[in-house]
Amino acid sequence: MNAPAGKVSRAERVQHVVSPGGIAAWLVEDYAVPLVAMDLSFEGGGAQDPRGKAGAASLLAGLLDEGAGDLDSAAFQRALDDHAIRLSFSAERDEFTGHLQTLSRHADKAFELMGLALNAPRFDAEPFARVRAQLNSVLKRESTEPDSMAAQAWRRAAWPGHPYSRSARGELGEIDAVTRDDLLDLRRRMLARDMLKIAVVGAIDAATLARHLDALFAGLPAKAELTPVPEIEIQGLGQRIVVDFDVPQANIRFGRPGLARRDPDYIAGLVVNHILGGGAFTSRLWQEVREKRGLTYSVFSTLATAEHSPSFIGATSTKNERAAESLNVIEAECARLAAEGPTADELDKAKKYLVGSYALRFDTSTKIAGHLLQLQREGFDAAYLDRRNAEVEAVTLDDARRVARRLIGDAKLLVAVVGRPEGLSERAAS
Repeated sequence: MNAPAGKVSRAERVQHVVSPGGIAAWLVEDYAVPLVAMDLSFEGGGAQDPRGKAGAASLLAGLLDEGAGDLDSAAFQRALDDHAIRLSFSAERDEFTGHLQTLSRHADKAFELMGLALNAPRFDAEPFARVRAQLNSVLKRESTEPDSMAAQAWRRAAWPGHPYSRSARGELGEIDAVTRDDLLDLRRRMLARDMLKIAVVGAIDAATLARHLDALFAGLPAKAELTPVPEIEIQGLGQRIVVDFDVPQANIRFGRPGLARRDPDYIAGLVVNHILGGGAFTSRLWQEVREKRGLTYSVFSTLATAEHSPSFIGATSTKNERAAESLNVIEAECARLAAEGPTADELDKAKKYLVGSYALRFDTSTKIAGHLLQLQREGFDAAYLDRRNAEVEAVTLDDARRVARRLIGDAKLLVAVVGRPEGLSERAAS
């Protein structure tokens, strides 16, 4: 599908490259600057952590560039630095990602090092202990950080006993149980060609990229062996959890079930959420909670598209003595939007913002690669780059009102609060 007349097609710039070995990638050639950016992902991530060993995927991500092949950690990092190469890996909830950025003149070396990291990581004892200690340090800090504590309490109530109840980074008391053999097994099960998505942007042609794709990925297992992750609906609607913690502000997390990314109502839901809490400085929550009442510095909501349990979630923080008032306003605004829907003016402004801001996803090579990878993960073709804004513009007032009712429903929220909120007490799910 081509872009409408008079508009530049983003989709037409995307080349579908397939290597001789069958490795596929999306490529946007761009020689404006002599850079190459590659983003890749494998399905899996923290949801694949072995039971009792939450944090294995994060540890794997932290160690892939800490020595590979005949290069120990120091030598590998020195090779990256000497060629100004950025290479990193991370474990999200449902995916394991890698990012490479290099000057085009160093592309051969950059792909060589990434290939070593993926195919021949060392997992030597010293970096293993060091990276694990770094992760433990982060987890310990988060265990006394009110916002992280609220997120943890909310996750555990929303998805009890499910992999999503754990932090993608890991859990204190579990990451120390992860062994080198666990990482080798997780790498074998998760980093496989059938779950691989790749996006490349920059000063590289299709033939050169195809040659590198085989060198990078042909040696990986053909098929992943993932542990099935069950579908789960968010639990505890109407429940209020209060974690007593001696801090001057109450940190509040709230949410309920959301919309899957491929749900036909998702785009209308995106518009509705922008009106409620997604639009910085303009949303109803911002206006009612911050501007009119001065209850907080920040309040937001968002649609999170976790693969097995999409959610509508939000957060704020406020003085303990004003926590009850803040939550009452949030719940009232959710209920009002579900009952009445947005106004025509709100809908028009939200659509204009979402259409206009889409261009910001394409102002650097790194952003373009990241967005192309996201589209592949979500199951879209490149033509969606030209359809997306039209889908936003097509949302009608009737659509928005219907989807507001569907998304927010009875406005019952699962709420987790960390602090000593005055006038707020725990409440069971209703």
